Amino acid sequence: MTGQKTVPSVFINKTHIGGCDKTVQAHKDGHLQQLLAAESESYDYDLIVIGGGSGGLACSKESASLGKKVMVLDYVVPTPKGTSWGLGGTCVNVGCIPKKLMHQTALLRTALQDARSLGWEFSEQVSHNWETMKTAVNNYIGSLNWGYRVSLRNKNVNYVNAYAEFVEPHKIKATNKRGKETFYTAARFVLATGERPRYLGIPGDKEYCITSDDLFSLPYCPGKTLVVGASYVSLECGGFLAGLGLDVTIMVRSILLRGFDQEMADRAGDYMETHGVKFLRKFVPVKVEELEPGTPGRLKVTAKSTETGEIIEGEYNTVLIAVGRDACTEKIGLDKAGVKVNPKNGKIPVNDEEQTNVPHIYAIGDILEGKWELTPVAIQAGRLLARRLYSGSATKVYHSLFWPLEFTVPNRDNNRSYAKIICHKLDNERVIGFHYLGPNAGEVTQGFGAAMKCGITKEQLDTTIGIHPTCAEIFTTMEVTKSSGGDITQAGC
Repeated sequence: MTGQKTVPSVFINKTHIGGCDKTVQAHKDGHLQQLLAAESESYDYDLIVIGGGSGGLACSKESASLGKKVMVLDYVVPTPKGTSWGLGGTCVNVGCIPKKLMHQTALLRTALQDARSLGWEFSEQVSHNWETMKTAVNNYIGSLNWGYRVSLRNKNVNYVNAYAEFVEPHKIKATNKRGKETFYTAARFVLATGERPRYLGIPGDKEYCITSDDLFSLPYCPGKTLVVGASYVSLECGGFLAGLGLDVTIMVRSILLRGFDQEMADRAGDYMETHGVKFLRKFVPVKVEELEPGTPGRLKVTAKSTETGEIIEGEYNTVLIAVGRDACTEKIGLDKAGVKVNPKNGKIPVNDEEQTNVPHIYAIGDILEGKWELTPVAIQAGRLLARRLYSGSATKVYHSLFWPLEFTVPNRDNNRSYAKIICHKLDNERVIGFHYLGPNAGEVTQGFGAAMKCGITKEQLDTTIGIHPTCAEIFTTMEVTKSSGGDITQAGC
């Protein structure tokens, strides 16, 4: 049942602790006492997961499959514009999934242009219907929401659509959309509340602007759009809106994609500009006013230069704010449970087993301090946490990952795409960095990611036979180093 082949094999109240070392460690961190106390104390659930996103769902289903009584609480606080959504979290409802579908929609516009050059003949007047796209995207997401509910039911996980808040270390209050309060207790808790978009704190931002939480179910075409921010969310949204043929301006406070490789970031920005995206650099908005209501209406944005203090004004139909996200930890009563939170960003510090300073409370996903904010990481963390808690597993999450920026559209000019690898010269030229800007970035990077985790070297890449003709084969034929200053221009395939 546990996979443990050594003795002693310690169980407390049907929970597998492990061997001698695990039991001693449980004593040191206070977990052992919690379990022993649970012998004489009855709880409603073995585990309550707060948050029904990718990580929370993975953890709850895995825990239930290991024989535990599990509850998931998930409640989406509507945006200032009133937007809400179903079970599944950010990625499914207002993140990766709808973004990629709308990105694909934008790519079809390029495909139409390519089609003419290959002999397809059709009317020059081709238009896009935003409502048709939005309905198709939302219908697909709705099917995913329903699928998650069915999956939880099949795993015997009790899903409750209510807002959870700690009132005691082992007790929460759940408030549903009608305001009804119900109280539940559990031996353990997992926090998986995720993040929500940050606003600017200027006049008119919440009254007249939208965020990515609103964009993917916006009932009307946004028209001329100002995107505020230089985050990957900003560039992705600005990119596909421009790809749909809209007038898009991105307002950048300082640099694109802070924290990313800046050579790659600048090349991405240059590429976007060649495809019609306008950048307003070194400016920040200070006020947003409504000139005319409508769907869309007209807005006036007042902005200030970060260098000279110059004030400018512009008119747009829609203002999309994409300046970062905040952890949803402030209003869930963590102080009453004794959980420590970084007061500067709301993130929760945890050890390498996702355990907070309170032994029976764990946290996973985007709310963790200093961890990657990625859906596959949250899913893996949730599953592995459940296995460590309830099946004696010792496997921990491998957090040292990289991630591709996947928003560029396929290009027909060899020298608009770009690729590079970073090698550790003193470690047999082991590949420690991988960058790719071009078509099918996610697919290409996934394969090389596995190779990097296995310790692939430059020599091994060089001796790999490339699959031709593909973009990915460039990584098997790289010869020019950065230090040499050599020409990387490609004349053909």
